[in-house]
Amino acid sequence: MTTLKAKLQADLNAAIRERDELRSSTLRLTITAITKEEVAGKTKRELSDDEVQKVIAKEAKKRREAAEAFTQGGRTESAEREKAEGVLLDAYLPKQLSDEEIDGIVAAAVEEAKAAGAEGPRAMGAVMKIVNPKVAGQADGGRVAASVKKLLAG
Repeated sequence: MTTLKAKLQADLNAAIRERDELRSSTLRLTITAITKEEVAGKTKRELSDDEVQKVIAKEAKKRREAAEAFTQGGRTESAEREKAEGVLLDAYLPKQLSDEEIDGIVAAAVEEAKAAGAEGPRAMGAVMKIVNPKVAGQADGGRVAASVKKLLAG
């Protein structure tokens, strides 16, 4: 078992012992999503810590989107629970980059793409190819894409 998955399991056991309903239900759903990912495809496999992190990030993103939908629908209690679950899952992810850090990485990538001959809004794909490996797991793709569009537009 990977170390991150083992940590999730140990934290789940502790949450159950402490009768922490929010933590235990959130961790149960996350471990289920990890297990589902492990058995997807033709053969069962063990996920690496990076793959487990991607599943946790996907689950956290689902919580943020659900909280936003509940807020728009006027269901504040459900929105608060989804936000709390998202915060709980964020603790298992690497620290997210700030907007300034993302802008700095994107600016360097734009210069690199311009040196390779890509310019203007059509350079979006080339810049994203350079940026994505540098920010993987540390920034939401939407935030990165917005920064790239802003810098390419001038």
